[in-house]
Amino acid sequence: MTIKKLQQTLLVLMLIFYTTVSSYAQHSGNEIKVIGAMRNVMWKGQLYGTIHLDTLSDKQNLYGLGPVEFLSGELLIIDGKSYRSSVLSETEMKVEETYDVKAPFFVYTTVAGWDERSLPDSIHSGKDLESYLHQFSQDVKRPFAFMLSGTVDTATIHVVNLPGGSTVTSPGEAHQGQKNYDLHNEQATILGFFSTEHKAVFTHHDSFVHMHLITTDKKKMGHLDKVKFKKGAMKLYLPAYKK
Repeated sequence: MTIKKLQQTLLVLMLIFYTTVSSYAQHSGNEIKVIGAMRNVMWKGQLYGTIHLDTLSDKQNLYGLGPVEFLSGELLIIDGKSYRSSVLSETEMKVEETYDVKAPFFVYTTVAGWDERSLPDSIHSGKDLESYLHQFSQDVKRPFAFMLSGTVDTATIHVVNLPGGSTVTSPGEAHQGQKNYDLHNEQATILGFFSTEHKAVFTHHDSFVHMHLITTDKKKMGHLDKVKFKKGAMKLYLPAYKK
């Protein structure tokens, strides 16, 4: 191949890449909606519900997460199905399917289709995943939702469980009564939201992601604190842009 032909080929490839990225950024149509703010709960003690999930009019292709009002559990919506988890004991929780619940803050979106890819073997942890998504999404529409499914080697999830009548003026107080649950070699689905602009709104102050995990048997669900992905056993799903 001549140098001129090579230059022409590289130019075509660059144009294809640019067109694909621009299309994703401009036409993905997967708008992220936020009700309330984490900072209002953690620092101002606004524990009451600001949204009743049953008021979400279009539940088809709906995805979302947040805590239960008065920090009495965790919430997760996956493909239109809404789950609530609550603490039973140090080792047990209750997971039920319901829309009859309120949240003090909540982030959600509708995603009609997902692009599937294998999670790279170099991604071992939640921090690895955050860095990967940050690098990947430099030129695409933010914020965005993402999902993972497959086997986690280990994970720690928590369910908030604030004692009734408590007042909250700091994150430490907000996590009184919280229970942590360790998972080992579990089949699970993880829903997350990525943003560089929503710290203390729907992500913590030191993170660009907020993730909830639910096991395939629907017996465990909570906020994902730590995870170790099983090599070669995880799929990553990103919203499909409109072609």
